[in-house]
Amino acid sequence: MNFHGIRAIYRFEMARTFRTLTQSIASPVLSTSLYFVVFGAAIGSRMGAIGGVSYGAFIIPGLIMLSLLNESISNASFGIYMPKWAGTIYELLSAPVNFVEVVLGYVGAAATKSMILGLLILATSRLFVDYEIQHPFWMLAFLLLTAVTFSLFGFIIGLWADDFQKLQVVPLMVITPLTFLGGSFYSINMLPPFWQKVTLFNPVVYLVNGFRWSFYGQADVNVVVSVSATLAFMLVCLATVWWIFRTGWKLKN
Repeated sequence: MNFHGIRAIYRFEMARTFRTLTQSIASPVLSTSLYFVVFGAAIGSRMGAIGGVSYGAFIIPGLIMLSLLNESISNASFGIYMPKWAGTIYELLSAPVNFVEVVLGYVGAAATKSMILGLLILATSRLFVDYEIQHPFWMLAFLLLTAVTFSLFGFIIGLWADDFQKLQVVPLMVITPLTFLGGSFYSINMLPPFWQKVTLFNPVVYLVNGFRWSFYGQADVNVVVSVSATLAFMLVCLATVWWIFRTGWKLKN
């Protein structure tokens, strides 16, 4: 294992983040804070509790997950797409690093940035809403698992994309709608029976509810099912990355 190569990729990606703090950190935190102001403080104060949890506190896990999913995908996809776009991907392919070390460097950096962002949003939410975390260890575990899984997914998108527009297609056209419809702002038990069943086909439901369980000890979906669904998606992403590097598909385009 070439730890020097992993560290070089990781440090380069982290340095890029700290050079663009306004875009990478401040902007997502500010955007999410606006959700807390509107939905948590303004609208939430006029809505009843959901499962004994105030509405403002109820939406915290969903809002963190919304930012985490989008930022994990964007960070990882942009990180690997830039070498392809600039032509420096050949230096990476000729370097003494294998695909495992490349993935560890890029995905590790993207997941770290997403974790930092998620924790900053969590800390910022305290300014607007009171909340509790019943299972802090599992909260961090869900945060890490989700960040790594969707950073892997973003890495795949970065390999697949051949222009900047494709980098934004999945986060904007797929992930954001699924997150809004995945119980981020409401309990799926509030839906009619038919739509409850339809909603269970939304994978984000399991992410949001597993994360919400770590806060309040309650969720619309069994926590074991949530963890299993996330791990299954991670394994699919790992298998896809392995296949891409094994076949060389899209690496040099």
